[in-house]
Amino acid sequence: MSPTVSPSPAGKKNGAPIWRRQLPWIGLGLLVALIAFGLWPRAVSVESAIVTRGPLLVTVDEQGMTRVKNRYLVSAPVAGQLRRIDWKAGAPVEAGKTVLAVLETNGADFLDARSQAQAEARVHAAEAAREAAAAQRARAGASAKMFSADFDRLKDLFGKKVLSQQEFEVAQMRADTAAQEMRAAEFSLQVAEFELQQARALLVRGQPGGGAEPLVITSPVNGKILRVLQESSRVVPAGFALLEVGDPTDLEVRIEVLSRDGVAIKPGARVILEQWGGPEPLQARVRLVEPSAFTKISALGVEEQRVYVVADFTDPIEKRPTLGDSYRVEARVVIWENASALHAPAGSLFQRGGGWQSFVIEGSRARLRSVKVGRSNGVETEILDGLADGTRVVVYPGDKVSDGGRVEPLVVNAR
Repeated sequence: MSPTVSPSPAGKKNGAPIWRRQLPWIGLGLLVALIAFGLWPRAVSVESAIVTRGPLLVTVDEQGMTRVKNRYLVSAPVAGQLRRIDWKAGAPVEAGKTVLAVLETNGADFLDARSQAQAEARVHAAEAAREAAAAQRARAGASAKMFSADFDRLKDLFGKKVLSQQEFEVAQMRADTAAQEMRAAEFSLQVAEFELQQARALLVRGQPGGGAEPLVITSPVNGKILRVLQESSRVVPAGFALLEVGDPTDLEVRIEVLSRDGVAIKPGARVILEQWGGPEPLQARVRLVEPSAFTKISALGVEEQRVYVVADFTDPIEKRPTLGDSYRVEARVVIWENASALHAPAGSLFQRGGGWQSFVIEGSRARLRSVKVGRSNGVETEILDGLADGTRVVVYPGDKVSDGGRVEPLVVNAR
C-alpha cells in the first residue's frame, strides 16, 4: 500500500512560505534604495533676490557738523574795566541797538599825536571797507535777482519736459548759491558799518575830554548771542574777546571726508543729512570742497588725509527749527545717481577669470552668467549687461552652488 502524500499549503515551497524566502531580497532592495537616496544630490538652500530697475545712489557717507555761516566775535576795542555782562546764549540782538557790553575806560583811551594819526587812518580804512561791502552787496543782489529769474524760467521748461534733470538742478544750485552770497554780503555790510562806528567812536573818545563817558559796545549784526566768553566784571586789555553773535538759523554743514573721496565730490552735489534728530532727512548742496587737506589719526592709529566739504541747506527753516550751531549729522554726499538703473545686490556678483559673474535661478537650477557691471554703492550694483529686469539671482553663493546644480531659495527678497 503506497504512502499517502498530503498536499502542501498554498504559498509554501519546501515547507516554507514564499514571502519568508524573499525577505532577504526585499531587505537588500530597501538598503540599495536608502543608499541611493542618501547619495542623491540634494537642492542647496540659497538666498535669492530679484534684479530690479529703479533709483541707484553712489554716496560718500561721513559725519558732519553744522555751524553758523556768518558769526562775529565782539571784543574790547580798548583796555578798561568791563561791567558784568548779563546776556545769555540765545538772546536776540539787533544791530546798532542792543547794548552788549560797557567799558569804563576812565580816560585810558586818550590818544597822543601818533595814536591820533593811527585812529584817523583806521577810520579811513573802515570807510573804504564799508564802501567795498556796499558794492559787494549790490553785486550779490544783482546776481541773485538774475539767477532767480533764470531759475523761474527754467522751472517752467522743466515742468513741460523740455529741460533735463541735470540742467534744472544746475540752475537751482546757481539760484541758491546766489541767494546765500546775498545773505553773506548783507552780513559783511553790517559788520563793516559796525567797524566804522567803532573806529569813529574811538577817534572821538581819544580827543581831550572825549573819554569821560563809559564806552558802550552794541551788537554789530542782527541775530542771537551764540556764546558769552566773559561774563564777570574785570579789567580787560584791548582786543579781549567778550561775546560771539550771529544768526543761528543761517547754517551750513561742514563734512570731513577722505581726500580720495573729496576728489570725486563736485560743487552742486546733492547731500542727504540723516540722524540729526528730526523725523525726515534734510537736503543740502555742496558749495565748496576746501583745496587744502589735513592729516588726522584714525581710531585705529592710522594716518589719514582728510578734507572739509561745505554744504548749504536747501530745505526751509521750518523743517529744522531746532537745529543749531555745532550739531552733529550723518551726511551722504551723492557723487553719482541714476533714477532708472538696472541693479542687483552686490552680494550676488563675484569675480572669476577676470570678469564678473552671477548665478541665475532657472526653475530649480542655478545657471552661471557672465555680467557686465557699472557703479556700485556697496549694497547695490548697476548691471550694464548679462541680466534682465525680473531675473532671480543667488545672493552670497557658497562653494556648494554650481552651474546646473539644484537650488532651493531659502529667503526670497522681492525688493
